[in-house]
Amino acid sequence: MNGNRKNSSAKPSLDPPKELKEEDEETDIQESEKMLSEEPFDLDELLPVIGEFGRYQKLLLWLICLPACIPCGFCAFNQLFMTDVPEQYWCRVPELENFTADERKMYAIPMVEHDGVESYSKCSRYAVDWKEILNYSDELEEPAALPNSSWPTEPCRDGWEYNTTVVESSIVIDFNLVCDYDIYPTLGLVALNTGGPVGVYLFGLLNDRAGRRISYFSCLATLLAGSFLTAASTSFWMWAFSRVIVGLTIPAVYQIPFIIALELVGPNYRSFVTVMTCTFYTFGIMMLAGVTYLIRDWVELTLYTSVPFLLYFLYLLVMPESPRWLLMKGKLEHALLILEKMARVNGKQLPDSFRRRLQQRVLAEKSRTTKRTEPTIGAFDLCKTPNMRLKTILITLNWFANETVYLGLSYYGPSLGENQYLSFFLSSLVEIPSYIICWIIMDRWGRRWPMCLLMILSGISCIVTVVLSENAVTETLILYLLSKSMISASFLIIYPFAGELYPTQVRGVGIGTSSYIGGLGLIVIPFITYLGKENLRLPLVIMGCVSVLGGFTGLRLPETLHHRLPQTLEEGELFGQDWTFDECFRCMPSKKSPTSSYENLSHDPSDAALELNTAVPINAGAYATGSGSCSTERTPLELARIRRQSMKRLVRQASTMDTQKTRDGAMQLTYWF
Repeated sequence: MNGNRKNSSAKPSLDPPKELKEEDEETDIQESEKMLSEEPFDLDELLPVIGEFGRYQKLLLWLICLPACIPCGFCAFNQLFMTDVPEQYWCRVPELENFTADERKMYAIPMVEHDGVESYSKCSRYAVDWKEILNYSDELEEPAALPNSSWPTEPCRDGWEYNTTVVESSIVIDFNLVCDYDIYPTLGLVALNTGGPVGVYLFGLLNDRAGRRISYFSCLATLLAGSFLTAASTSFWMWAFSRVIVGLTIPAVYQIPFIIALELVGPNYRSFVTVMTCTFYTFGIMMLAGVTYLIRDWVELTLYTSVPFLLYFLYLLVMPESPRWLLMKGKLEHALLILEKMARVNGKQLPDSFRRRLQQRVLAEKSRTTKRTEPTIGAFDLCKTPNMRLKTILITLNWFANETVYLGLSYYGPSLGENQYLSFFLSSLVEIPSYIICWIIMDRWGRRWPMCLLMILSGISCIVTVVLSENAVTETLILYLLSKSMISASFLIIYPFAGELYPTQVRGVGIGTSSYIGGLGLIVIPFITYLGKENLRLPLVIMGCVSVLGGFTGLRLPETLHHRLPQTLEEGELFGQDWTFDECFRCMPSKKSPTSSYENLSHDPSDAALELNTAVPINAGAYATGSGSCSTERTPLELARIRRQSMKRLVRQASTMDTQKTRDGAMQLTYWF
C-alpha cells in the first residue's frame, strides 16, 4: 500500500503549471485583441445590437431612399412621349395656305396604296408650279385644274403639316422628324442609353471617393441640368445631346439611394429593401403614365417630370452619409454620430467598447492596406478555366437577354393597344405582382428554374402574337402584358443568381462585367423597336426569340439554393463542375448537407451561446481556452468577431438578395437598370 501510494505520488502531473496556464490565457487574450484590431470592421456585426431594421432605418427607407428612386423612372421613359408621331401628316405647300387642310391634301398630295388601302402620301407632293396654275383661275378660291395622277412628284421641300388632334406636341412635329428623318427619335433613345454605362462608371468613382450623399446630389443636379437643357432645345441635335446628359444619371440616380438603404439595414432585410426599391421604381413609371396623359406638350412634360425633383435637395438636411463608407475612409467621429443617432432612434444603446475597437480596427486596416499588396483580379481571370468560363458566358448571355427584353418591352408598351397611355400604365402595373411572386418562389424552387421558365414563357408569349390577326389588338396587348410581367420577375432573379454563381473573390468584377456587356442591349434595342413602324409584331417576335434562347441556355447553370457558395476562383471552378443533363429536369433543388461545403467548418455547440445581446456579458477567456476562469470580459460583438476569425470564412446561401461589398464592407455601385 505504501509503495503504491509512493509511486502514485511520484507520478508526474499532466496539467501544466498555474503560471503557464495564466501565460497561455494572457497570450490568447492578446492574440484575440490583435485579431480584433487587425480585422476590417464590418457593420453587419454591430447592426443586430443597435437595430437591423429599426425605426431609424424605416424612416430613412420610406421617406428618403425609396422616393429618391422615382426620378429614374420619370426621366428614363418620359422621352417615349416626347417623340410621339401624329398618325396623319403631309407635305406643306406654302402656295395653298389660303385653302383648308382637306383642300390642300386633295390638290397637292398624291394618293398611294399601302396594304391594299389608298391614302394620301406622307412624304411626297406634286411637283408643279402652283402660282402658274392659280393664275389661270378665274376665282382665287380654288385652283384652275384638278390634280392629275400623271403630274410628277417630289419629296417635301417645305416641311410638313400635322394633324394635332391626338398628338398635340412632340419633337417630331417641332423638328420635322418624319419620312427620311423618322429614325432620329430612335437615335435619341440610343443617345439616352449610351450615357448610362459612362455615367455609372463616373458616378461610381465619385460614390467611392466623395461619398454617397455628394454622389447622389451631383447625380440629381446633372439629371436636372440635362432635363432643363432638353426643355430649352431648339434643334434635334441639341435635344439629343441633352438626352446623353440625362442618360449619364439614369441608372446611378436609382442605385445610390438603393445602396444607402442597403448599407444601413442588416443582411436579413436586404431582400425586402431590394423588392421595395423595385416597387417604388415601378410606382414612378405608373405615375409617369398619368402625367403624360394630362400633359401633352413635350416641353411642359419635360419640366413637369423634372422640376418637382428640385425639392429633393432638401434631403441635404436629413439624408445621412453611409456609415460604412465613413468607416472605410476613417472618418470615425462622423460615423459615430450617425451610429449613435441610429441606436438612439431605435431605442438601443451603442456598446461602450465600440469606440475603442473601432479606432483600433480602422487604424489596423489603414496600416494593413499600406503594407500588404493583394494581387489584382480582373475580368480575364473569369475565363482562364473551362467551367468558370462557361458560367461567365452563360450569366452574361442571360443578363443581356433579361435586360434587353425588359427594356425593349418597356419601350414598346405605348405602341400596343388602342390607348398608349393605358398600355404604358398596364405594362408598369404588371411588374408589381411579379416582384412579389418571384420573391416567394425563388427561395422555394431555387433561382435557375424560375428564371429560365419565366424567360421561356415570356418569349413564347411574345412569339405567339405573330399568329394573331392585325385586328386582334386586345389579344396582342394581353400577351404583351403577360410577357412583360414574367420578364420583370426573371430580371429580378438574375441579379442575386449571378451574385451567388460568381465566387466571393471575383463577385464584384463578375457582376460588373456581365452587367456592362448586358447593357449593350440598351443601345441595340431602340433599333429593334424601330422595326415596329412597318410590322407591329416583328419586334415582339425578335425579343421573344432572345428571351427563349436565354431561358434555355440558363438551364446549363448550376442551382445555388441550399448550396454553400464558392469563395475563390478555384472553388468557383469546382462549383457546378459535376453538372449533368438530368439537372435540367430537376425543378426542385435538393437540400445539401453541411458537409458539402468547400471549406471545413467546425461546429461548436457553444456557438449557441454567442448571442448578440449586450445585457449578458460572456467570458472571452472561457471561449478562447475552454476554461471558465478569466477576469477579462468581452462584448458579444467582439466574441462573434473572434469566432469568425478563428475559422475559415464561408458564405452560406440565404434568402437575401445582397449586393457586392468591398473588403472594407462598403457596397459597390453596379450597373443595374
